[in-house]
Amino acid sequence: MSKPEDLPPMAYRFLGRSGLQVSAISLGGWLTYGGHIDREGTFKCMKAAYDCGVNFFDCAEEYSKGDSEVVMGEAIRKFGWKRNDLVVSTKLYWGGAFGDNPVNNKGLSRKHVLEGMDASLKRLGLDYVDLVYAHRPDRQTPIEETVRAFNHLINTGKALYWGTSEWNADEIAQAWRYADKLGMIGPLMEQPAYNMLNRDKVEREYAHLYRETGLGLTIFSPLNKGILTGKYKNGIPENSRFSHTDVPFIGSYMKQNAGDKWDAVVEQVNRLEPVAEKLGIKLATLALAWVLRNQNVSSAITGASSVEQVYENIRALQAVDKLTPEIMDEIDQILGNKPPKIVARF
Repeated sequence: MSKPEDLPPMAYRFLGRSGLQVSAISLGGWLTYGGHIDREGTFKCMKAAYDCGVNFFDCAEEYSKGDSEVVMGEAIRKFGWKRNDLVVSTKLYWGGAFGDNPVNNKGLSRKHVLEGMDASLKRLGLDYVDLVYAHRPDRQTPIEETVRAFNHLINTGKALYWGTSEWNADEIAQAWRYADKLGMIGPLMEQPAYNMLNRDKVEREYAHLYRETGLGLTIFSPLNKGILTGKYKNGIPENSRFSHTDVPFIGSYMKQNAGDKWDAVVEQVNRLEPVAEKLGIKLATLALAWVLRNQNVSSAITGASSVEQVYENIRALQAVDKLTPEIMDEIDQILGNKPPKIVARF
């Protein structure tokens, strides 16, 4: 399938306060590549994304028990892409599946960070990753140890930048305090969930970090697991993501949000449809453009199970300018979840 002529050019944004530029739309392998999508399907999606200007590809040691990294590495070699044209990331924490004994194969100890990085690079078939994330905070390991371990990866050329994923603001600030004290590099970027229905952490909790540390965001779940596509307005379609209740996180989510909670979320999403129709775009496009409207977002990590989905994600770039202050206010009125503005105390 050839690239449609109506697609907008890719936009690139600096990652936080660094000089590294990443595509505003990126492609991730959570639950898809190496998992629900076969190799040929993965190759087609990655090729379509690359041809559209996507330079940032994200995976993690735990995605599909390491197969996400394997298949992404295979795609890079299959298409002969130049390494300097790519920004490749992985994440370390959930590594227990790769050892015979789960002890020391999970978390952010120096041992697991160093060994986990070597294992990821082997699966990817790369000499280094551009970005490496601490996939969750490890509250059993001193942050100083974690800061030193990730700096070791940078100093040995196995990663160029390090960051966090789903850390709270205090933990990120503490990592920076240790880094400053030790003359080391602090976390450049955070990878949180961020979408119309989940916005407090990005818009309120992290607010001071953008100013104080130059934190950049590479957000995931911009469509809130597909809920913001509108596909669930008449129930849960067969073979949709939320029909796979055998997947642990989906089963857990559905159990916590069953009945009235689920109905309330669907109703809220349904009330956004007239806004999308007024702008002449799809609801999913509106949701993705809304995320990109936030200038603290360096890149929105998207998933795609087909080439057509890759193209639809790219189209969100041309919708960002349609989100005028008036439209943003209308969306806020519908959602009713805008975090209160923080008033300076002096």
